[in-house]
Amino acid sequence: MTITITAFERSPDGGMGLARDTRVRWALEEVGQPYQVRLVSFRAMKEPAHLAIHPFGQIPTYEEGDLALFETGAIVFHIAEQYAGLLPDDARARARAITWIFAALNTVEPPILDLVTARIVERDKPWYAERLPLVEDRIRARLDQLSVRLRDADWLDGAFSAGDLMMVSVLLRLRPSGILDKFPTLAAYVARGEARPAYKRAFAAQLAVNTAKPSTA
Repeated sequence: MTITITAFERSPDGGMGLARDTRVRWALEEVGQPYQVRLVSFRAMKEPAHLAIHPFGQIPTYEEGDLALFETGAIVFHIAEQYAGLLPDDARARARAITWIFAALNTVEPPILDLVTARIVERDKPWYAERLPLVEDRIRARLDQLSVRLRDADWLDGAFSAGDLMMVSVLLRLRPSGILDKFPTLAAYVARGEARPAYKRAFAAQLAVNTAKPSTA
């Protein structure tokens, strides 16, 4: 069955890999599954046809036969469960990899998204200057903890897994802020993720959409 995902017709980041469809593209590239992309405008995301798949009017979505999914965590988890390459065979290692998917989305990403919101939406608020350092401190605390856990390992728990895919994707959102540069262990970790051929193909495919250049993926 053909896999179809949705992506922005024009991504707010200009195709630099921060939109969440990149995570799904990356997962599908890692497991070697071909997929099609249906591009949607901001207006189309709020129309009934799209809302029937994603009730909150966002991207990405995932369709395969009569299965329709939304939320990147659920989609990447489904891909990892269905196809070999993103979860270990050992049951305990598999459970730990799944734990890291949730840790990336539930523990590390929220303060990062707070920073994005503050810088884009709240910059003109009178309390912005006081709030911003508090948000950044919460991010640094999480990054300190993650650095201690990672130490000098290449990946979070043995071989590369869906947990690493999600964590690298989350940390990439920090690049415009410069905060990640202060954590060399994590900056190197993210660079290893970006160096993976599957990530490069996913990135190139999304960038091609936003620059109107043919993809080499």
